Amino acid sequence: MTDCTIGLMSGTSLDGVDGVLVRWTEDAPEVLAAASVPFPPELRLAFLELNQAGHDELHRSAQAAHALVDLYVRIVEDLLQQTGLPALAISAIGAHGQTVRHQPPGSAASAPYTCQLNHPALLAERTRITVVADFRSRDLAAGGQGAPLVPAFHQHLFAIPGQSVAVVNVGGIANITALPAQGPVRGLDTGPGNVLMDLWCHRHTGAWFDEDGRWAGSGQVHEALLEHLLRTPYFQQTGVKSTGRDLFHAAWLDTQLQAFAHLPPADVQATLTQLTAHTIGHTLRAWDWGAHPLQHVWVCGGGSRNATLMRMLAETIDPVPLRATDEAGWPAHWVEAAAFAWLARQALLGRPGNLPSVTGALGPRILGAIYPA
Repeated sequence: MTDCTIGLMSGTSLDGVDGVLVRWTEDAPEVLAAASVPFPPELRLAFLELNQAGHDELHRSAQAAHALVDLYVRIVEDLLQQTGLPALAISAIGAHGQTVRHQPPGSAASAPYTCQLNHPALLAERTRITVVADFRSRDLAAGGQGAPLVPAFHQHLFAIPGQSVAVVNVGGIANITALPAQGPVRGLDTGPGNVLMDLWCHRHTGAWFDEDGRWAGSGQVHEALLEHLLRTPYFQQTGVKSTGRDLFHAAWLDTQLQAFAHLPPADVQATLTQLTAHTIGHTLRAWDWGAHPLQHVWVCGGGSRNATLMRMLAETIDPVPLRATDEAGWPAHWVEAAAFAWLARQALLGRPGNLPSVTGALGPRILGAIYPA
């Protein structure tokens, strides 16, 4: 196989697709090119609606998957053009798809399942590159949560011998990877990342997200509302866990806010931002780091661009330093896409991509279904 793979990622923030072309070397992976394309408003709305039960879901899901592949193809063509590489130089594309349902063990579903809309066969045909997709289902079949899957890559990229560090990925949902100096890697979804902040911001300002956290910064955290939100059972769960828009969605938020209808919208935004910071920080502080206390926290994902969130999070973990992964040479919006480039390579090499200590699976598993070029 060649030493180059492409990773494609569109997350629960529903903002668009990020793609990276990575060359793998013995020393360190190198991102040769990166590209992003926003979701057209109609596709964003389609995915948002498909997170809930609705009319003619099978047909609408298939149409949305086709539209997603159109964006994937644009990204791949862009990456190849930037580097001048032919399709034959790429060993695989890791295409995660768009998660619209996630009901892992411990959820309300009688039979656990996860659903990522995608059309990997079409992507392989149109790009003439092998595609690896459907990464979550094998871990789920082995009794795991099927998420988060990025901790294995975080370990590959950010682990430092003799030091305890953590990586926080703030997308629509926030997840943490703990890389202790001793002992197994741990990780979980802490709960909402940007999903509730984005929802509330769009409802009251028309903007899809709170740029730089300025709107949240203009409000005041309402402690009673924060305490009310933190009573949600998910936040009380310990051990392996994962979540998504199946739980944290508009109807859930409206229910939580019924007794707080008098609050200024900016105060609600500030409180939702603090909710994300608190649940991340509380998890980091609650974990036992053994003889090597937590020394550093890296942050990636769109939330790393929210200055108000970063300030709140820094306050919750003080005095542990907090920095965006950009300072480690990995721009925050590349990391998750690069993880799926790595997972695709792992699949082709016949190597596991999950960490049972994170997902709760019965053991290491090779993740992904392969669609040859």
